Amino acid sequence: MGLNKYRSTADPYLLPLAKRMSNAEPNTLTWIAFLFAVLAGLFFYLSNIWLLLAASLCIFFNALFDALDGKIAKITGKASKRGDFLDHVLDRYADVFIIGGILLSVHCNWLIGLLALLGVIFASYMGTQAQALGCKRDYGGILGRADRLVILILVPLIQFLAYIVLDGRIWEFTIIEYAMIWFAIAGHITAVQRGVRTWNRLARTR
Repeated sequence: MGLNKYRSTADPYLLPLAKRMSNAEPNTLTWIAFLFAVLAGLFFYLSNIWLLLAASLCIFFNALFDALDGKIAKITGKASKRGDFLDHVLDRYADVFIIGGILLSVHCNWLIGLLALLGVIFASYMGTQAQALGCKRDYGGILGRADRLVILILVPLIQFLAYIVLDGRIWEFTIIEYAMIWFAIAGHITAVQRGVRTWNRLARTR
């Protein structure tokens, strides 16, 4: 999907909110974003179809606060390496809690969920590893974090409707399982894309 390149289009909506919340500590918002991710994973795990709506809402707030912490840090001059480190670490744990909740739920086969989690983790690792080696952090690829969050917000809503209208499945899989299959495939493709770009950049720095 590559939604990362459209991140700047959200600025007209995020910046006014960030300015109104400028007294908030960016690291506190990072922890709040993480808390919403934990709640989302718990709601998936509990497997009640009505909790899919709550999971979707929690992922929306996770994405919102995760975006606001960086904006507030920049406009208030509080951006720091420690804050960036905390943000990246909690983002990875957020991925584990959200997708872990899915793979342990009745909405998804655990093996499909595990493959999805591995795809997401490896894609994220390749992005941060590029930065660790002196290259610019790589947010590119067909499944960036922005793509995952949009999918994770929308898919529970679609799955909820599928449970209401159908039996929750289309052919052999649930809507959530189709999303996890995409995460598994696209996540590893993204990891390869980022790895190749980093490899080529490192070759030019010799």
